[in-house]
Amino acid sequence: MPAIQSSTIVLARNNASAMEVGTRIRVSTSVMIYHHPEQRNIAFDLKGQEGEIIAIATSWQGRPVSANYPYVVKFSPKLKTHLTEHEIESIS
Repeated sequence: MPAIQSSTIVLARNNASAMEVGTRIRVSTSVMIYHHPEQRNIAFDLKGQEGEIIAIATSWQGRPVSANYPYVVKFSPKLKTHLTEHEIESIS
């Protein structure tokens, strides 16, 4: 099995644009989280929020994995969350 590149995943939507570490994104669908640092344990909708992909989960201990929410997105210094490709769109 060939090694999986951890920095790039090509998506079929958005005209096959590449989502990689450092890409600026916007949340395109309603995603409710409960771990927002300023509103802990209260539902917070990320729709419309902008952030940056800081990691893509493609391997664990050197073995390839298929994470359900592979994109780790940083929205602020205190807020990071895992998202999937149908929840985000590239803005850069």
